[in-house]
Amino acid sequence: MTTTEDRPTGPSTWRIVLAAILDFFTAFFVLGYAVATVFRGRTEDGFRVTGGPALLLFALIVAYFVVFNRFLGGTIWKHILRAKR
Repeated sequence: MTTTEDRPTGPSTWRIVLAAILDFFTAFFVLGYAVATVFRGRTEDGFRVTGGPALLLFALIVAYFVVFNRFLGGTIWKHILRAKR
C-alpha cells in the first residue's frame, strides 16, 4: 500500500494556472508589439492588429505554447514558477 509520503507530488494547481495566464499575456504583448511594428499597427496607446496580422498573432501565440512546451521543456513562466509537471 502506498502512502502519501511515497508518491511524488507535482506543482500546485495555482502555479500552473498562474503560469498559463502570465504566459498568455506575455506572448500577447511581446508578439503583438512585434507584429504591430512589422505591419505598422502601433499606436500611441499600444498596438492594433486586424485581419491578416491578427491571424498571424494568433498563430504565433499558439506556436509559442507548442514550441516551448514540446521542445524547451516548458514555457517561460512555467520555469520561473516551477510549475512543470
